[in-house]
Parts: sequence; C-alpha cells; structure tokens
Amino acid sequence: MKQQKRRLPGIGMRNIKTAIAAALCAFIYYFLDRSPAFACIGAIFGMGGDLEQSKQHGGNRFFGTLIGGLLGIALFWVYIQVHPDGEDSLLLVLLTFIGVVILIWLCQIFWVGGVQPGGVVLCIILFNTPVETYVSYALNRIFDTAVGVLMALVINSMFPGGFTFQFLERNIRRWKPEEELTELSDR
Repeated sequence: MKQQKRRLPGIGMRNIKTAIAAALCAFIYYFLDRSPAFACIGAIFGMGGDLEQSKQHGGNRFFGTLIGGLLGIALFWVYIQVHPDGEDSLLLVLLTFIGVVILIWLCQIFWVGGVQPGGVVLCIILFNTPVETYVSYALNRIFDTAVGVLMALVINSMFPGGFTFQFLERNIRRWKPEEELTELSDR
C-alpha cells in the first residue's frame, strides 16, 4: 500500500489573530497581577474565521460561562446550607442532575451554544471550589471570559481574515476595470 505524503497545515490569518488576542490578554493581565488563563481561553474560544463566527463562538463561551457560573453559585449555596464545611456528599450528585437540567433549559432560552462551557463552570464550582471562594471564583471566571471574548472580537474586527481578503478581491474586480487592477498590482 502506497503511503500518501502529508502536507503540514499553513499558518493563516485566523491563527495569527487568535495568538494576538490570547497574547494581549496575557499582557494586560501581567500588569493586573492576575492569572490570564481564563481570559486567554475566552480569546481562543471566541476567535472565529470572521466577525460573525467570533460573535457565535464567543457568545457560546461567554453566555455558557455566565449561565453556568450563576447557576453554580445558586446550587453551591444550597449545598453549603446542608454541608457548611463543604464535605463530600451524595447531595452533589442530585445537585449536578438538577443543575444540568436547568443549565440546558436556560441555554435553550438564552444561548443554545452555551451548554458545554456552562457545564464546565458548573461542575468546577460544584466539585472543585472551596466553600470560601465559590462566589468569587464564579464571578472571576465570568469576568475573565468576558475580557477574552471581547479581545477576540476586537482583534477579529481589526484584522481581516482569508475570507475577508477573498471577498474584497472579488468585489474590487467587479468595480475596477482590468487595466486598473494590473496597474495597481504593478506598484
């Protein structure tokens, strides 16, 4: 059996824009003496091939984190009413079931694509956040995700992508006579 040669993928404009957005988040957070991890994740998840895709991807990440974070706060509050020290309990199993049902229901109302990122935040709050910091953890994740998603939107609106270049080239060809195009490319 003959083996095909594999081409390495290229580094395109979306790749560069994603890296710029994540690096800018890390740079800003460096001066805030705060971990940039979730802002960078928001920037990476929020980058799309064009601005509309970025709005969709970023919206999924932001609204999922918002819904999952607020729901996690509410459910964890219920949990610590029964177990103030945060000890492990089967109650977390029930709260997880209830939380996932409510999360999916809320995402169907507000933002369908938010289920997965919302579920991540919800589970982290329920199973991996100390009693003393569950509210601040959730609010910080929501804030950091918003920063990252906004950075992705800003960068994607400032730097065009491959699709944008192709779109512009097609439209320029319609508006300019061929001689002018040749003249422009000779410069």
